[in-house]
Amino acid sequence: MNLDLLATHAAPSFDDPLGMLRACHRRIEKQLATLDRLQRHLPEHGHDEEARNAARAILRYFDTAAVNHHADEEHSVFPRVVAIAGREGQALVSDLEHEHRALDVQWARMRPLLVGIAAGQRANLSPRDVLELRQAYERHIGLEENVLIPLLESMLEADTLRTIGEEMAARRDIGLMHAPRIG
Repeated sequence: MNLDLLATHAAPSFDDPLGMLRACHRRIEKQLATLDRLQRHLPEHGHDEEARNAARAILRYFDTAAVNHHADEEHSVFPRVVAIAGREGQALVSDLEHEHRALDVQWARMRPLLVGIAAGQRANLSPRDVLELRQAYERHIGLEENVLIPLLESMLEADTLRTIGEEMAARRDIGLMHAPRIG
């Protein structure tokens, strides 16, 4: 038995919005790995129950959590990057927003096939399309984790991070309870 499975890791909360962004990246990677396995599963097993369940899980994630993740970045994070990092921040944000649009286009091509698989319709996923989506997300996540998040960690104050977390929670209609501030 893998002992890592027994370890308990507290998931970051909205009190740690940068941790939340990183945790979302890990969930995106997990869903993309499921998509890859599904693509390889379909030719041999068709749209069996396992395939339908996998397609539903991928759809549920990318139709909700991934949409919220992009909104968190575009509405709560990116404006602050531009405000604190000027032209360099604007260039980074422009690159990331362009990648978001490209990822949206790739997802829009993949989604109808997954809807069909989830409904039990026979379909196969293009290995090339799955690979291209995974690689695009890998590049995007790499840029965010190696450039964006370190920039935010070095430049944002605790109050700003708290506000970002509150905005993220509100986007999901989740209330936050903060301990009263002392001082």
